[in-house]
Amino acid sequence: MVLDASARLLALLSLLQARPEWSAAELAARLEITPRTVRRDVDKLRTLGYPVAATRGVGGGYRLSQGAQMPPLLLDDDEALAVAVALQSEATATVTGLGEAAASALAKLRQVMPTRIRHRLGTVDIEVQATAPGPAVNADVLRAVAQACRARERLRFDYVRRSADGDAEVPMRRDTEPHQVVRLGSRWYLLGFDVERGDWRTYRIDRMAPVVPTGPRFIPRPVPDGGAAAHVQRSVDRVYRQAAARIEILAPLAEIAPIVQERWGAVESGGPDSCVVTVWSVSVPQIAHWLTRFDRPFRVLEPEELRAECHAIGRRYLDA
Repeated sequence: MVLDASARLLALLSLLQARPEWSAAELAARLEITPRTVRRDVDKLRTLGYPVAATRGVGGGYRLSQGAQMPPLLLDDDEALAVAVALQSEATATVTGLGEAAASALAKLRQVMPTRIRHRLGTVDIEVQATAPGPAVNADVLRAVAQACRARERLRFDYVRRSADGDAEVPMRRDTEPHQVVRLGSRWYLLGFDVERGDWRTYRIDRMAPVVPTGPRFIPRPVPDGGAAAHVQRSVDRVYRQAAARIEILAPLAEIAPIVQERWGAVESGGPDSCVVTVWSVSVPQIAHWLTRFDRPFRVLEPEELRAECHAIGRRYLDA
């Protein structure tokens, strides 16, 4: 099928966006035109503001490179729907400074959507309510951290971590080789190699304040086993398993098991009308406060510290 000039340009642009690089012969075959026409059409795209780069030689071809401005994108039906759903979802809710931009981008996308896609989007009614809201990340901080990862430049930042008992904030300055930004649930993390400690560390980005300018470039180190996301997940799990306790709940296993999530607890049968729950958390006081979630009588099996903490909480409530 022979396309007219305008349709051919759109088809060419779609091909260039779909793959990192094409040879002139491949583009000519896909569009059913000559390589000479491909060259003319590429020149037309350049005049429209699309930065199409060309390399000569046997392995040469055309690729769509980064430019000073963002030209229009060609998205197929599923791609457009995916972008629109993401803009409505919790993906932008965890980053401050992006709400207005996300709403504006969604409005522009809706305006140019064909009716068939707009109808499909209309059937996806999304109302976001974060189940466990966490501190939001500033968009400028997230952008600075991600840029340092991409540029492979050392990143210094002021950081605030919680003390062991969770009651105080401890300020510090870290110097890292940033590797990857990772999102787990509603929180954003940086996996980086801590220069002073000589080891990989995970940092919450909402607690970071980057110091500019960034440092010298570095040679990337081998990523920990399993990749960045897996390493961050393991680090977070270790933090939330600093304290453990076993509690007997006076309720059947079938009633309590659905409440206990695998990440922070395990449940086993303790008898026909009771079960034993093993719980992990950042501290014993947090476990004591959390036990009210079961809304059932319970008996602390271990540690003794948790029993004392429960008694102290009870006295505080009675005094109040």
